[in-house]
Amino acid sequence: MRIKKGDTVVVITGKDKGKKGKVLQVMPKKERVIVEGVNMMSKHQKPTQQMQQGGIIHREAPIHVSNVMVFDKKAGQGVRVGYKLLNNGEKVRISKKTGEEID
Repeated sequence: MRIKKGDTVVVITGKDKGKKGKVLQVMPKKERVIVEGVNMMSKHQKPTQQMQQGGIIHREAPIHVSNVMVFDKKAGQGVRVGYKLLNNGEKVRISKKTGEEID
């Protein structure tokens, strides 16, 4: 997967189109990511020993990886990700738009 935990991504389709957020979790086998503040869902939670107060909890649901793009600060928008081999044999991710290395 070209998206990693900690990346800033922008949603390109769906109800949250245009929103930016940080990737909290990556699920490569399911091809899904959880993005902070995107695709919020309501969960009805019963009171438990650890959580005395029950009620409705709002949390992020997974979103398919094809619906997000890595956000490049220099380009100011979502960009496609490519790879480049450095002289020392290290493989780094680059922005297809600017050609610069992605943090």
